[in-house]
Order: sequence, then structure tokens, then C-alpha cells
Amino acid sequence: MTARPTGVLLLQLGTPDSTSTRDVRRYLREFLSDPRVLDMPAVARRALLELVILPFRPRRSAHAYRQIWTDRGSPLLALSNDLVDALSQRLGPAYRVALGMRYRNPPVAAAVTDLLDAGCERLVLIPLFPQYSSAATGSAVQRALDEIGQRVNVPGIAVAPAFYDHPGFVEAQAALAAPMIEEHRPDHVLFSYHGLPEKQIRTSDTTGSWCLASATCSSEMTTQNRFCYRAQCHVTTRVIAERLGLQPGSFSTAFQSRLAGQKWIEPYTDRVIVDFAERGIRRLAVLTPSFTTDCLETLEEIGIRLRNQWADLGGESLALVPCVNTHPLWVDGLAGMVESVGMRA
Repeated sequence: MTARPTGVLLLQLGTPDSTSTRDVRRYLREFLSDPRVLDMPAVARRALLELVILPFRPRRSAHAYRQIWTDRGSPLLALSNDLVDALSQRLGPAYRVALGMRYRNPPVAAAVTDLLDAGCERLVLIPLFPQYSSAATGSAVQRALDEIGQRVNVPGIAVAPAFYDHPGFVEAQAALAAPMIEEHRPDHVLFSYHGLPEKQIRTSDTTGSWCLASATCSSEMTTQNRFCYRAQCHVTTRVIAERLGLQPGSFSTAFQSRLAGQKWIEPYTDRVIVDFAERGIRRLAVLTPSFTTDCLETLEEIGIRLRNQWADLGGESLALVPCVNTHPLWVDGLAGMVESVGMRA
């Protein structure tokens, strides 16, 4: 009997179908209606969404998307499709790779159908988020499992863990950063991660007494904070900085993309650069290693808005290091992850 392929489901967050305000509103409504994203009572979440966010944010976000949209459409979608192609070629015919967006298109349901219709008897789920969070990883995995669980015949399933310190990810990010740092000679290197509300960090603490309870709670990974997004971000910073040979004090960690209404993890990216400018730092390099694929939060939020803010503060230059995207070291590392995790499906 011919061996059936192993299915690989790459899970991404999502993107609007176009830069129209209508499509952006549709995307934001779906995204921010997720209780894992806006972790609050349903009535409060609906009020915030309908009265505060959706009347104003879609137009601003649509403008932001227009700044980065390409001939291929959304950079996140185009680059994610490139990763599907690269990983498929690397893994060979024993595997079938599909992409599912947690919000909008291509939907997770269509990706699952594609894999099961191809006869895959095992599925490997790869959430493309280096650090674990309930809002991104948890939500995407939940959506995939809900969809798979509706099938009469449920295949073997394995879920890849967070890969915040995985050698393939670290080596690829360092390989992208090293030549830019060598050429740019920054005064400081900033590692900017997507932010989360402090409430979500505390909720992930299985002990209820560790995360955000002290200034050193994220200084190392322990059994108490093994699901802590903030702690995993700090580990990512340390291992990439070590790989790059950065000296203590020459790099730091901050968090971007916060929403009003809740206290988010600090320090904030757009505020730390004010401090940098006051300290006489003029040349800045920025890495965004909570993302594997360049998207609105890297290309527009950092590459355009933060760069403009930095110039207004007197900064001479800001070098934005690309995400790992389809770097060969990342594709190889991801393939190894698939093969290892797939053995458990």
C-alpha cells in the first residue's frame, strides 16, 4: 500500500483581504471578537469593539496597510505562501504543506480540508509564533483542533511547541542581523516584540504568584513561568544577542502594538527610543523576533512610524532587520521541527 503523506498545517494570525476600509473592518471585527485576544467579559468586549475601536480604527489601519501593500497583496500572505513552497520543496513528497489564517483567508477550515482530502493520516500543526501566547498560539491551535475534531475520521495530531530558542530560528535571525549590524554600526540594538496585556501574562502563570511579581521574574525560564510570553521574549533576546556577540548594555528588549484600555507589558518600544535619544544614541538597529514573517507590525509600525519618530527625535538612522521569512536556515530548522514533531502524531 502506498504510504500516505503527513500533513503540515502552518498557522498564521491573519490579514485583511484588501486595503479597503470595509475589508479591514471585517478583519478587525473577526480578530478582536476573539475572547482570547480581548480577554474581558463579553459585554465589555463588544462595547469596546463597537463603540471605541470599529468606528475609528479601520480607516487608520487601512491607511497603514496601503503603505506596505504590494503587487502580490498582503506581505504576510505572500511571504507565508512563499514559506509553504520552500518548506514543501525541503520536505519532499512524503509531506503536504498548507497555510491557514486564524482570521480571514485562507481559512484554517480550507487548509484542513486540503490536507485531509490529500489523504494525510497524520497532521503536524505549526503555529508560526516563536513565543507562546494564548492570544495567538492558543487561539490558532484551538481553531485548528475545533475544525479537525468535526471530522468523522480524526487523524493523528501533533502540535509543535514554542520555538523561541530553537537553533533554526535563532541562527536564521542572527544571520539576517549580522551583516546589517556590521554595515550599520548601530549605537544600540533594540529587540521589539508584540505586546500583551499584563492580565494575559498573569493568566498564563500556573502558580498564580510568579509572573510580574518581581523585577527578575523573566530573567530565566522555570517551571513556574514556562508558558510566560514575556519570559520567552527575554530568552529570545539573550540567545540572539549571544549569537551576534553583542555586549551587555548594547541591546535591550521592548514591546510594541499595545491597545488602550488595559495595562500592557513594559517597556514600550515607542517610549524607550525617547530615552535612547536623550542618552545620545543616534544609530539604532531593530529586530522584531516575535514575528517569523514581515507584516504590518514590522513593515509599517517599525519600518515607517517608528523610523519617522526616531528621525523626529534626532536619530540619524534606524536599520530594521527583516524577519526570518524564507531564510534557508529557517526553512531547514522548520523542516527539522516538522520531522521531529511528526514522529509523535
